[in-house]
Amino acid sequence: MSPTTPRVTKADLVRRHLEAVIDGGLGPHEKLPTERELADEFEISRLTVRRALDQLEHDGVVYRVQGAGTFVSEKSITKSFELTSFSEDMRARGLAPGSLDLRADVAPAGARIGYALGLSPAERVVHIRRVRTADDAPMCIEDSYLPEALVPGLVDALGEGSLYRTLDREFALRLERADQVIKVTVLEPDSAVALHVPPFSPAFLVQRTGYDTRGRAVEYAESLYRGDRYSYELSVVRPGRSDGT
Repeated sequence: MSPTTPRVTKADLVRRHLEAVIDGGLGPHEKLPTERELADEFEISRLTVRRALDQLEHDGVVYRVQGAGTFVSEKSITKSFELTSFSEDMRARGLAPGSLDLRADVAPAGARIGYALGLSPAERVVHIRRVRTADDAPMCIEDSYLPEALVPGLVDALGEGSLYRTLDREFALRLERADQVIKVTVLEPDSAVALHVPPFSPAFLVQRTGYDTRGRAVEYAESLYRGDRYSYELSVVRPGRSDGT
């Protein structure tokens, strides 16, 4: 073994074994062998097994339920920083997008939504609320607000498909850029029920204002994403320095 080759520990061997078992066909939410069973199989301590499971849990491969055991996690969906709709995101990952509990109405913007869209509080907005799904599994709760003056009749035109596609086809509105804020939060009980997770589970709150090619604020959206199924990836660039170092 060369000096630069990392030492493979017993915990590493257990982790790799479990990853191979999962990749070999163990499905989401199926139970893994117990710590005792793994310790006996590999003739190691339960503490070593626990270290392997800790790493798998940290990587999002498994999850634990106290008193019940360790289970295979559903695969996480990684979102890149591109201006795409939920439907476009899911299709790009080979998943079928869908919606549950679609609700749409028209109401005054109010102070907060009006500020985000550059409207007076009295101006009317279309409010669309959907539970978005991927392969029929709930992924996020999405609230979208659009100025009614820009999208008359949207409530009737919108189906279960992509909002952005509907805006493009029916209203000649194409979003070109967006300002976005991502926060870490937890799900209140009602939201947790809608997303099929325990109350106060971790989640991402994504607040986004989208603008069209004319610079108009077309959509303000707030989306709650399941923290166990969603992550974000981005590339960062180190800035150059004037002194050349």
